[in-house]
Amino acid sequence: MHSDLVSSMTFKELGLRSEVLKSIEELGFSEPTPIQQKAIPHLLEEVSDFVGLAQTGTGKTAAFGLPLISKVETDHQKPQGLIICPTRELCLQISKDLESYAKHLPVKIQSVYGGTDIRKQMNAIKKGVHIIVATPGRLVDLIGRNAVQLDSVEWVVLDEADEMLNMGFKEDIDKILVKTPEWKNTWLFSATMPKEVSRIASKYMKDPLEVSVGEKNTTNENIDHIYFVVKERDRYAALKRLIDFNTSIYGLVFCRTRRETAAVAEKLERDGYNAAPLHGDLSQAQRDNVMKRFRNQSLQILVATDVAARGIDVDDITHVVHYNLPDDVENYTHRSGRTARAGKKGESLVLTNTREGHKIKAIERTIGSTFHQGFIPDAETICELQLMKLIDKTVESKVKEKDIEKFLPLILERFDGFTKEEVIKQFVSAEFNRFFDYYQKAGNLNAKADKNGSSKSSSGKKRDRSDESKTRFFVSLGTRDGLNKGGLLRVVCDETGIKSDQIGRIDIMSSYSFFDADNNYVDSILSQVNGAQFEGKKMNVEVTTKQNKGRGGKGGRSNDRNKRHKRRR
Repeated sequence: MHSDLVSSMTFKELGLRSEVLKSIEELGFSEPTPIQQKAIPHLLEEVSDFVGLAQTGTGKTAAFGLPLISKVETDHQKPQGLIICPTRELCLQISKDLESYAKHLPVKIQSVYGGTDIRKQMNAIKKGVHIIVATPGRLVDLIGRNAVQLDSVEWVVLDEADEMLNMGFKEDIDKILVKTPEWKNTWLFSATMPKEVSRIASKYMKDPLEVSVGEKNTTNENIDHIYFVVKERDRYAALKRLIDFNTSIYGLVFCRTRRETAAVAEKLERDGYNAAPLHGDLSQAQRDNVMKRFRNQSLQILVATDVAARGIDVDDITHVVHYNLPDDVENYTHRSGRTARAGKKGESLVLTNTREGHKIKAIERTIGSTFHQGFIPDAETICELQLMKLIDKTVESKVKEKDIEKFLPLILERFDGFTKEEVIKQFVSAEFNRFFDYYQKAGNLNAKADKNGSSKSSSGKKRDRSDESKTRFFVSLGTRDGLNKGGLLRVVCDETGIKSDQIGRIDIMSSYSFFDADNNYVDSILSQVNGAQFEGKKMNVEVTTKQNKGRGGKGGRSNDRNKRHKRRR
């Protein structure tokens, strides 16, 4: 493995084709990043497999894209290069970048991804392409229709390999790679190196050169990691205060599920924030429009799921806010890597409840960085910052003398009898009363965390987490409705985004069922699973009112329901 620092060099020294050098010069590339310096010479000169480990925002696309464009033989119209990536956003971004690198070469690049007409993609491939950039699912569909032949592919690039496996594309990747020649070269790029990625490398690669920029699974050293402890009910209010406190924020807010993403974005828009959602339920046209607004900074806050945010390549994001922590620690690396790009500073802000201290410790161990505890700012501090932002904007505004001059007598007449201080107060109040009204009765949102992730009873003794850290849920369907443990698990996980290993004991009765889940997920389960459909039947879900260690854990309101079911039988 090579992980030593590289000395500064220019793109000309890397061995790229003159046409490619001309393109990147026009793009304004100054000097290659560390991953580019290590990867490009090897990929150009050696016939071997390659593993590149580097964080998001370090120039990985150019690290494989520039040598790939330089190596393609344009006389042959069959696919020579294949790039597989997790999402359509990233697919489109890579295709756009490759086209800019190949501006002075007749290299044909085709992106294939879901959510758009497959027939157009089939026709484009039929006309001849040199490089295909694809999402796994759509590529498998094309292979199944015999619309693409991969037997001439010389180079396969697996980009964001860890994320593809996190998203469940393992089987699709296997189906694709077995269709490629054994003699091909595989270039794998990833931000982290979990066991699943190592398995892909060992199965499909032979003696790959592994290059690592920074330590495995670490985050960008230019990112400040800050966590805030709040009560679960105050999570949204805390998010608003963080946005208000960071007056120049241009950021991403990450949520676990599509429903939560849509709900948070809707609340922010309703409360007057320049925000919009990005998630899988949006059409491609809607996603493209949101991303266009975000890239040109006419949109200030993008609320997104982990999956939808893959492929966001924006250099100036100031903050990443984790409305909820991701279930996989590796996803934290991907999320936070959206800020502090291109050598800039950034902040990764995490909202946690009082029981999530152990999660912060786990992430610290994995990423090799230390979190600092922050405190949700009070109302007075926020009002002062926002007020001064308004004043600065007013002072710096350009005065259009000719336009205002004709109205000035009327304006002065209306303010006759007002002192200078009174005029200022009137203008400030007209613009700022919304903040004053909202924060007038705002309290302290900071909560006290239990460092061990456990709660304490009134006697001061820690409770047994094996019992008290779980909540028991009643489900209105049972075996009579065709429900089994796997079906219940699938519905809960699909609707909430919770991982299956976060669900505890499951008991399926004839007419009803029970399951346990961590207390952290109570709100999301009640809001997202309650009312969900299972094989055409509506699933009602509620919390049992007390824990019972007997069969089914029945109690409280759910126990009354059980008695009614027994009477019917």
